[in-house]
Amino acid sequence: MLPWIRAARVPRTRSLLAALLLALTVLVAPTATASAAPAAAEAATSRGWNDYSCKPSAAHPRPVVLVHGTFGNSIDNWLVLAPYLVNRGYCVFSLDYGQLPGVPFFHGLGPIDKSAEQLDVFVDKVLDATGAPKADIVGHSQGGMMPNYYLKFLGGADKVNALVGIAPDNHGTTLLGLTKLLPYFPGVEKFISDKTPGLADQVAGSPFITKLTAGGDTVPGVRYTVIATKYDQVVTPYRTQYLDGPNVRNVLLQDLCPLDLSEHVAIGTIDRIAFHEVANALDPPRATPTTCASVIG
Repeated sequence: MLPWIRAARVPRTRSLLAALLLALTVLVAPTATASAAPAAAEAATSRGWNDYSCKPSAAHPRPVVLVHGTFGNSIDNWLVLAPYLVNRGYCVFSLDYGQLPGVPFFHGLGPIDKSAEQLDVFVDKVLDATGAPKADIVGHSQGGMMPNYYLKFLGGADKVNALVGIAPDNHGTTLLGLTKLLPYFPGVEKFISDKTPGLADQVAGSPFITKLTAGGDTVPGVRYTVIATKYDQVVTPYRTQYLDGPNVRNVLLQDLCPLDLSEHVAIGTIDRIAFHEVANALDPPRATPTTCASVIG
């Protein structure tokens, strides 16, 4: 979620305002072009993922569906993790969701319930192509939370074996207090809600989060893993990422490697220690200890 918020050497209020302004700038003046999409998809296939001729092996019988975060897309979010899993014998697929009209490249901004419907269609497509009865889902940030809606309300639990969330905002986020500043800027809160419903849905206490968490965090029959970092500056407090229920494993990255300094973006895009834990979650019988040395694995 919201990878445009980074730690900055400026006073906290200034950095938060800068983040908000950057988000608005992205929305009104996107620099990417839609024509880049076909080339990007071709590049992904050449790297071994989004290959619809891939058939799951006996060792890895389920395809893996990767779900990007807010302002992400199906390619850039997975330039490291997708090949990492392909090289380990998985059939790997990724989708774009939450697109807004006139905003190419930056996705995950539309209403999250509608994004979950897109995931529903995509999982069906992957299962039809691979012949597998179920898939595993790995998502970063919003991409780790949004599939929960699919599991709980759209019948996804019958089609999914495991959900692995990397820094997921499962219970919403305070955005480091950003939402508390919105009342001081008349019109901005309405702009975000009207123009970027995917952001408004992720605020802790929003109607979407309230519906998502009502009745418990999980559904029967699905294994859940949450991988968090204590340096997360976006989904705060980081412990709100954790799920409560049976078949849940909540993992703090620094418990595995105290030297790992990954924040919200890095844990989902480049952190091979986190990715080793993803591989463990996808194949528990063959899991190996995740340590600082996993970075070279």
